Amino acid sequence: MFQRFRRTRLNGHLRSLVRETSVSVNDFIYPLFVRSGEGIKTEVSSMPGVFQMSIDEVLKECDELKKLGLYAIILFGIPDVKDSIGSDSLCEHGIIAKAIRAIKKAHPEMFVVTDLCFCEYTDHGHCGIIDTKTQSVNNDATLEISAQQAIVHAKAGADMIAPSGMMDGIIQTLRVALDGAGYVNLPIMSYSTKFSSGYYGPFRDVAESAPSFGDRATYQMDPANRREAIAESISDERQGADILMVKPALAYLDIVREIKDNTSLPLAVYNVSGEYAMLKFAGMNNLIDYNRVVMETMISFKRAGADIIISYHAKEVAKLLQK
Repeated sequence: MFQRFRRTRLNGHLRSLVRETSVSVNDFIYPLFVRSGEGIKTEVSSMPGVFQMSIDEVLKECDELKKLGLYAIILFGIPDVKDSIGSDSLCEHGIIAKAIRAIKKAHPEMFVVTDLCFCEYTDHGHCGIIDTKTQSVNNDATLEISAQQAIVHAKAGADMIAPSGMMDGIIQTLRVALDGAGYVNLPIMSYSTKFSSGYYGPFRDVAESAPSFGDRATYQMDPANRREAIAESISDERQGADILMVKPALAYLDIVREIKDNTSLPLAVYNVSGEYAMLKFAGMNNLIDYNRVVMETMISFKRAGADIIISYHAKEVAKLLQK
């Protein structure tokens, strides 16, 4: 009589041999938030374990990351002065350009991804130039300064650029600008499917980027739209993106799988601030087995089809994997 292979036999080394999905430190990109000054390392109350740091502290953080086997970071800049067009992000002496140069000098082996957007740099908190008549983002005007920002990042030494503003035509605009400036081999990781989500709240605390009026629903995606979500990523692939992304991750794993099935490009997920904060505070209040749930969540991203995970949990995951 045929006997089903009993699950109880899958133990020890055999269990790891037949495991379908695995998580590695090489899967992760760790977000860092940099601001001017010295000796600054300020924890964000809504995101325990996440800090605003001055450049000298970021360099120390890179030392710690390397010890954990984490060699990829994504940088977000917090300028001292904000204005209507985010001028600090367009300047070779701005906070993000200075941070890139310092990191690449002290840690040349670190893979530095830069978030390309304007919400952290503008006094209104939106992701581009505001049309004063409509009080909404002017897409085409924002494309022009996005190209300028990309060249600033490239000259400073960025290893990859990740435009997050969800402007129509952004990938083609950046590809043309980078190629024209001689950066033909600089990859673009597109925030290709980015939803207008309630999960971003804590990020806006750490990046100081909450909109001063309205919201971003006019240029981010409706969470209810599955077909549009897939079409947006496919469109960015055609425009020249090297890596696609779904953001947020946890509530959109169906979208992750469908995009993975419809493209040959690598796919990233952004495990966003609200997802991080929910697990963090649940763990702090003994509502869940924190380490177990964190690892289960990371496996769910990989199982859905993610090749890359951008996560504030990355250091914790690396320590768990070392054990």
